[in-house]
Formats: sequence, structure tokens, C-alpha cells
Amino acid sequence: MPQKLMSTQNHFRSPILSTSSIFQNLLFPQTSNLGPAMAVVRELEAQKPNVKQIVSKLTTGEQHGHLAAFVVDMFCTNMIDIAKEFSVPAFVFFTSGVGFLGLNLYIHNLFERDNVDSTQLLQLTELAIPSFANLVPTKSLPSAVLCKEYESFFMSYAKGLKNADGIIVNSFEELESHAVHSFSSHPDLAGLPIYPVGPILNREPKTKGNIDSNDIINWLDDQPPSSVVFICFGSKGSFNEDQVKEIALAVENSGARFVWSLRKPPPKGTTVPPTDYRLSELVSVLPEGFLDRTVKIGRVTGWAAQAQILAHPATGGFVSHCGWNSTLESIYFSVPIATWPLFADQQTNAFELVTELKTAVEISLDYRVELFGGPNYLLSADKIERGIRNVLQKDGEVRKKVKEMSEKSRKTLLEGGSSYIYLGHLIDNIMNQVST
Repeated sequence: MPQKLMSTQNHFRSPILSTSSIFQNLLFPQTSNLGPAMAVVRELEAQKPNVKQIVSKLTTGEQHGHLAAFVVDMFCTNMIDIAKEFSVPAFVFFTSGVGFLGLNLYIHNLFERDNVDSTQLLQLTELAIPSFANLVPTKSLPSAVLCKEYESFFMSYAKGLKNADGIIVNSFEELESHAVHSFSSHPDLAGLPIYPVGPILNREPKTKGNIDSNDIINWLDDQPPSSVVFICFGSKGSFNEDQVKEIALAVENSGARFVWSLRKPPPKGTTVPPTDYRLSELVSVLPEGFLDRTVKIGRVTGWAAQAQILAHPATGGFVSHCGWNSTLESIYFSVPIATWPLFADQQTNAFELVTELKTAVEISLDYRVELFGGPNYLLSADKIERGIRNVLQKDGEVRKKVKEMSEKSRKTLLEGGSSYIYLGHLIDNIMNQVST
């Protein structure tokens, strides 16, 4: 361990071991008369006095420590103003990739400097974004920059990114080398320090969990290596009955072993998370006889312990929504993805995985579910089946690339690895400002 890291660790060891995390609950104002985007902006702004008061109490109490820095969530960049009031640096924790970070800053420049808006953006077919080596199709951009309703929220959030003293990114240089280097070489990005310190994830998921997950793991134990496709769309992913039936048809026609995390959509017009189906509901939403016909080759479950399943040797492919955390888990556990994005950064992630990084096969790059709306189209069983077959190919180039990147994702966290070094730079930056 480098001397600076060692001395920093020793300096803070005693306070860290003698204290615990303190969580403060914040009350949110009523914003029911506002649209969803403006409601978020208003709610976050309303919390500034509360956050300032809480930090003041934490730094003046009997067992207070020295306030060294703020680390704020990527959607709470307005709190950087509070950090400045305390005269400490503020860092943003960015939970998407470096490429997507560069995209946000580029689009902000288009809107602010070049007077482009979301309506004009929709008229373009592709963009030359510095953090991507390839031209990025407009259809792969997030809804937040394509919808007029979200423009004010995006501008507020992206402006905050530029006000940070640095961005901590859950990625690693070997994975996104072009994107990382663009932050030191391109004039529109240079000057904003980034610290890719990932992959930050649960590297040793529990092998046993609740009854359902135990059943899945026990079943996987009996399957050949890399033979099972895992179908899962995150904690917020769900589909209507028509799309569920297309997935079921694709799975059955492929003949592949499978674990399918199938969730019940929330009521229309709400933003509550999906729930699990009761067995009687599951039978009605799937094609007649599907569960009986596939009982020997697959399992349909509700919520699934994703990291456990991806870490299992039997899992050979992952039909995924391409959330960034899921992307990192799939790479770390060496499981290729078949892309099926839903919302947020996922269309961009899918494009990056297939076109830039070559670590995924395509089912879709532009499937999209709008807030309070439905999907933009129905994905056919044929296309889904083709994706399942491709992602399970034993000797495919994508599988080789994922295996190579998996090894790099483990080494980067060790002493001498790029993420280890970037973490040291971050600590040095904070400590140098504390001592001045």
C-alpha cells in the first residue's frame, strides 16, 4: 500500500472504528401540483436548509470530527452549494459510466452554449460525443434530454456536475478507456477531475438467501457450466401481458435452460415498483401450459438475487435492462449481456456495450418505456430468441471479450490497479485541502 494511503488509513482508523453512520430523515414538501421533473427540482431545493442544519450539528457536537468534504449523489448536485458555504470540496458520486457522464456534459453544452433544445435534438440522427469513439444515435439518448418536460431538471442536474470539485465514477479505466481519456484530452471535458474507482459492487454475494432464492441456487447447482440464460430487468422492470407472452415463446423455442425473474407491473399512472405475481396470476399471464412444458429446463421466479445468480458457474448469459450496476456485475462475474434497455441511462448503456465495448449482443438498443406511459413497441419472440441463442454461444467473440474484461475488473481494485490508484488520488486531493 502506498505510504500516503497507509498514513491516511491509520490517521482515520480510530475515529472510523469508534463511530457509526448517522442517518437523518428529511421531510419532503407537497408538490402534487407540479410535473414529476419540476417536483424533483423543487423537493431537492427545499432540502438545502435542512442539510445545512444537519451538517452544522454533526460538526459542532461533542464527538464531532473535522468536515473534510461533501460526497453527493449524482441527482443531488444542488447540495454542492452547501459544501461551498462550509468551505469544503464537493464530489459527486456518479453511478453510471464515464461515457454517460461525458454525454450529459456534452448535451448540457448543446443546450446552454449552442441554444439547442430537446425538440431540435430529436431531429438529429446521431451525435459526435467526445466520450464515445463512435457516433451516438439520437435514439440511444436518455429520455431526460429528449423530452421538453424534463429539460429544466436535466439542466439543473448537469450544471451541478460542472460545479463539482471532482466526479467519483463507478467504472474503471480498462473498461471505458476512450471515455476516461477524453476527460484529459477534449477541451469540452478537460478540467473536471474524474475518479473511476469501480467496480463498486458486492463481489462476494451470499450463496444462500430466502426460500425462493435457495431453490434457484439449488437448481443451478445441477446445471452444466455456462448453460443457463438469466432473464431479469432490475427492481423496476416489468412488462404487459403481450410482451410477457413473446418472451415466453422465445424462451421455449430457444430450448435454453433459463431463470426468469418475472415481475407484475404497477398500476398505470403510478411510479411504485413492480411486485411479485401470485401463482394463480402467473399461470394466467404466461401461455397456457408454459410452466409444465419447461419445468425440466427452467425456473420462473419473482424478485431474484441477481448477484448470486450471475456469480453461479451455470449462468452463461444475461438478458438485461442494462442498468449500470447490472452491467458491472455481469462483467465482474464474466456473463455476457443480451441488451434490452427500458429507461434512464439504459439505452446509452446498451449502445456502449454493443458498439463501443463489444461486451454484449443486441436484442434491442432503442426499446423505451416512458414515465406514466407504455413501451414504444412490442419486441417479437423471434428477435428475443435470436438474442438468447447469441448470448449463450460458447466460443463467441463477445464471451471472450467479457472474460478478458472480467479479469481486468478484478485486478483494477488491487494495489497497482487503476481504480486503486484513482482512489489514492481522491484521498490525496481531500487530505491536501484539509491540511491547508
